[in-house]
This record gives sequence, structure tokens and C-alpha cells, in this order.
Amino acid sequence: MEAHARVNEPEGSGSAFLQKIMPHLELIAAAISGILIVAGWLLSKSGLEPASITAYLSAFVIGGFAKAKEGIEATIEDKELNVEMLMVFAAIGSAIIGYWAEGAILIFIFAVSGALETYTMNKSHKEISSLMELQPEEALLLTASGEQRVAVSELAVGDAILVKPGERIPADGLIKKGESSIDQSAITGESVPIEKGLREEVFAGTVNLTGSITIEVTKASDETLFHKIIELVQSAQSEKSPSQLFIERFEGTYVKIVLTVVALMMFVPHYALGWGWQESFYRAMILLVVASPCALVASIMPATLSAISNGARNGILVKGGVHLENLSHLNAIAFDKTGTLTKGKPEVTEFILADGFSRSELLWKAASIENQSNHPLAKAIVSFAKEHFQEDMIQPDKIEDMPGWGIAAEIAGESWKIGKASFIGREEAEAVAGEHATRLAAEGNTLVFMSVNGVPAGMLALKDVVRERAMAAIGDLAKEGVYTVMLTGDSQTTAKAIAAESGVDEYFAECLPEEKVDRLKGLMERFSTVAMVGDGINDAPALATANVGIAMGEGTDVALETADIVLMKNDLPKIANAIRLSRRMNRIIKQNVVFSILVIMVLIASNFLQLLDLPYGVIGHEGSTILVILNSLRLLKS
Repeated sequence: MEAHARVNEPEGSGSAFLQKIMPHLELIAAAISGILIVAGWLLSKSGLEPASITAYLSAFVIGGFAKAKEGIEATIEDKELNVEMLMVFAAIGSAIIGYWAEGAILIFIFAVSGALETYTMNKSHKEISSLMELQPEEALLLTASGEQRVAVSELAVGDAILVKPGERIPADGLIKKGESSIDQSAITGESVPIEKGLREEVFAGTVNLTGSITIEVTKASDETLFHKIIELVQSAQSEKSPSQLFIERFEGTYVKIVLTVVALMMFVPHYALGWGWQESFYRAMILLVVASPCALVASIMPATLSAISNGARNGILVKGGVHLENLSHLNAIAFDKTGTLTKGKPEVTEFILADGFSRSELLWKAASIENQSNHPLAKAIVSFAKEHFQEDMIQPDKIEDMPGWGIAAEIAGESWKIGKASFIGREEAEAVAGEHATRLAAEGNTLVFMSVNGVPAGMLALKDVVRERAMAAIGDLAKEGVYTVMLTGDSQTTAKAIAAESGVDEYFAECLPEEKVDRLKGLMERFSTVAMVGDGINDAPALATANVGIAMGEGTDVALETADIVLMKNDLPKIANAIRLSRRMNRIIKQNVVFSILVIMVLIASNFLQLLDLPYGVIGHEGSTILVILNSLRLLKS
């Protein structure tokens, strides 16, 4: 057995290596092609012409195989020639008239662009698997004979399932028994868990935090809200961008025109103008070379890569040139609230103390009690207390978690209650906070009350606060003429307060993922080009639906994989910087495209007038390519 295992080990490691490099094969082939071109040029300079041609021919085959295969297959399937085939013909044409290097360089440029496109496509599928990992595979089904572990796919509407504290809820349903705090951030993005009890709805993929609950299944596994999120991401990513559709429509016409003119030039000048057959073929091959879209490709790709490199250096990661291009046309931008405009974690904003109590002692004991809980509000209280004193916390003598209400505890001989106003008593709560409670609640705060031995002692107000640079970011976007909107799963009260504080132009509250997508589509009808900024799983469908999806760098893997642009340092003002970079890139691309087209037109006209010899045609064609690349490299400067 040991010998057998050792024999199989290299095979397994080899297979793993192949799986690792498979997504990068086109890029590796393009790099090898580039190396062979350099080798061919050096061999040519050394007078080793046969070896040089062999190197160039190898560059043709290795660099052009993937795109040639793609072009041939697409031509057979669509019954129409495409740009891939034109590039192959142009490279072959240049080789026929003895210009191997130019043909090889043409193939190399096209191979690099194809490799980058393939790599981006492979990356775009990862968020689906990331989403699926959050869907529980099994559920604890309650039957007449007891508890039974079953696959989630086997659950039927009406089944009763038990979900224990710390477990993810496996299906959409209604609570039949028990009450608990539910972390719905995967669905609504809301940072503060929701207290839920009998007959209240819960969603698959959310987390049961505190108490055991029995749920009646109301939807099949393929109809849950979580499953719909996955479908929305898949649907949005399958839609082609306007630029892609335009290119697909344009390329067939372009290829037909060029090949038709080249074919005509092989014969018509011979009969109409009296050219010799050699001259006609020579001019046709020059036309095929100078009319190839090499300069046009170079007009866009180097500019795009330079802009993307510039952005990456400044903490803005862009997953493709089309997304950066779309950013320049942005008219409106929608922000998720939790973790995007806000920090994503509740913080204590105010501490109100009742008469007769010591501020430091009350806070110290309250934090000692809350230190026993993993609830986000409890963690915020402990963090707040640690900022004000360095003493070690003490262990409560007795503690009881009351799901949906708060915590009851005995500490240092005192009987404590920490939780909702109704938990310590409405009148007692009013005696502590008075009008402050109404004001703080209106500002989007969650209120936590404390009583000691039945006497109201104090109140803590907690809120997911707006990021310090969020308001600056909204102001920068306003200067760029971009309309700002906030989409959130939070209540109207919280949403209104955060919207006013951050300065957005409009907000929509209580949005589930489906509603966020619907709101976003409505914005796209009003403003044409719209971006979405988010960080959570619940944002993934909206990020995929928007013309440009922008994720916060500290967000979930799903949001990062789904988004088109990632802000690595959660620095919202970088969005305005990205818009300015995009507009600068588009200006340079337009300059390059206009210049390269003019050069091609001049070269084609000169060729028809027999004023252009092949060496000058190559100089003009490749020279224009070098100039547009140098112009594009200006984007590397900040």
C-alpha cells in the first residue's frame, strides 16, 4: 500500500499543477510567443534567417492557436467571418510577402488581449460557488419518531425543522416555537440582529444566534430567497454590455469589407488599370497588412491596462476595461448602507446615567455582564467600556439570556437587567431617558436600558455610524454631477437618519435583495448608467445588475467576486477618483482611435495610388501603433 501511494503521488501533484495553470494557458502561450518574437529578431540580426523564420513561425502557432481555434469555431457556428479570422489572414499575408516579424507581432498583441479576456471570464464564475457555500446542506427534521438529519433538497413545504443557536437556517419559513436573535446580514445587510418570535418569517442562509427555534418550512429549497440571490447574480452576469454587443455587430461587417476589398484588389487593378499580376497581389497583401486592426487594438488595450495599473496603485482594482469605460458615463450611484456608508458595526453614541449611580462603576459592571455574550450590541458595549477604563472585568455570579428581551444577571450582590425598555419596565425606562429616547431613536439608534435591583440605572444608545469619509465622498460625487442614492434593508427611521447624515440625494429603506435589484433597475431607467456600491452577500445581485458594481475591499468574498471594481481600503472618495481616471482614459482612447483610423485611411489611399511600398506601409502601420501606445502610457502617471 505504501509503495502504491508513492507511485500515485506524482500523478496527483501533476494533475493539481495542470488544474492550477489551465485558466492561464492562453496568457502563458502569449508570453512564449513574445519571447519567440524577440528570439527571431535577434537571430535575424545575426544573419541566421532560417532560424529566425522558424522562431517567428513558432510564435505564430503558439500565440495564435487559441484565437485561431476560437475564430474558426465561431465562423463555423455563426456562419460568418470575424475579427479573429481577419487577424489570422493579416498575419499570414504579411508572412507571404516576407514580413514574418510584423505578422508575429500582430498575433502576439491579439493573443494577449484574448488571454486577458479569458482570465476575466473565469474569475467571474467564482461568486456563485462562494454563495453556495453559505447554504446549509442538511437540516434537522422533526418527525413523529424524533429528530432526523436530512438533505435540505429533501425538505417539503410544511415540514418542521429545528435550528439550534449558532446554526444557519436551512430554509425559508415561519417560527412555530421559540424566539431568538437572527443575524440577517446575509440577506438584508442589516448589522444589528433582529429579534424574532412566533409566526415571524426567517430566511435560508441567515444565522440563528441565541435560542433554539422550530421552523415550519414555507418554500422549497429551489424557491428560497437565498436561491433567488444566486439566480439574480447568474442572470445579471449573462447579460452582455452595450459595448460588447456593438463590437459583435461591427466585426462581421468590418471583416467582410476588408476581405472583399483585398480579394478585388488581387484582380480588378490587373484588368482595369493594367497592373501586372505580381503588382496586384503585392498591393493586396499591403492592404491586408495596413488594414488590419493592429493599431486600433493598440489604441484601446495599452490605454486600458495603463489606467487599470494607475487605479491599482491607488487602491482601485478594476476587473476589466469595459467597467472602467462605463464609469465615465455614470449618472447615478447607489450605495448600500451597512458596511459601505456606515462602518458596519454598532457603536455606543450616548450614555445616559440615572441619579445616584457612578458612571464608571455602572459601565464596568454592565460591560462585565455583556462580556459573556457574542451579540454585536454586547460587543459594542464592551468595546466602549474598554475605551474608558483598563480594569479587568469580573465574572457575574449568575446570568440568564432572555431571547428577544435582554440579559438578567447577578453581579457583586446586585440583580441586573439589561435590554429593551419593556424588559426593565416602560415607566422605569422613561424615568431614565425621558425625551432623549425619542430623539435618539429618531436618529437611528438602538436603545439598551439598565436596571439595578429593580431601579432604573441608565441607558446606552448604539448605532452603526456613518464612515468619516462618506460625506466627503458624496460631496465629491456631487461635484462630478453624479446623483447619489442609498439602498438599505434597515427601517425607515434608521434609513432617514443615515441618509440625512451622509448627504445622499435619495434613499430607499426596508429593501430585500430582490427589491434592491428592482430599485436599481428603476434607477437605470431614470439615469441610464448607474453604479452600485456594496460589501455584503445581499448586495451581490445588485452589484451584478448595475452597469458598474463597486465593492468595498473589506466586504464578503461574494461581493468582491461579483463586483466590477474593488476599493481596497474602503475609501469611498476613491470612487470620484476612479470616475476622473475613467474619463481621462476615454479621452485618450478617442484620440488613439481617431489617429489610428486616419493613419490607416492614409495608408490605404496611398497604396491604391501606388505611392506606398511595403516597407513604408509597415513603418506607417507599426509607427502609428507605437505612437498610440506611447500616448496611452501617459495614463500611468497619477
